[in-house]
Amino acid sequence: MGEKEIKKLINIWEEFVDRQKNDKKVEKSRKFRLNPSKEKVEKLAEGVLFNEKKHGLKYCPCRLTTGDQEEDFKLICPCNFWDQKTWKQKGECWCSLFVKE
Repeated sequence: MGEKEIKKLINIWEEFVDRQKNDKKVEKSRKFRLNPSKEKVEKLAEGVLFNEKKHGLKYCPCRLTTGDQEEDFKLICPCNFWDQKTWKQKGECWCSLFVKE
């Protein structure tokens, strides 16, 4: 993964964060931001891009694919982390890329 690819993915994530911040319909309890650790975000971007090269889709680097396409679609980053146990208990997505505001 090149630095340019990593930066491009991070920009996409930043835009994703900005869209929900500006969306008046998003409940306060669902508001999120990128993890403040730049190093962690870059490492996660590397992992997502690696998975894209290996599997053809941007799977979360912290979760294992099962081979069941329907189940694995749930692992594409960004996932629907609001419904996950880690979001409800710890205020972050599975890999800590997104954290509660």
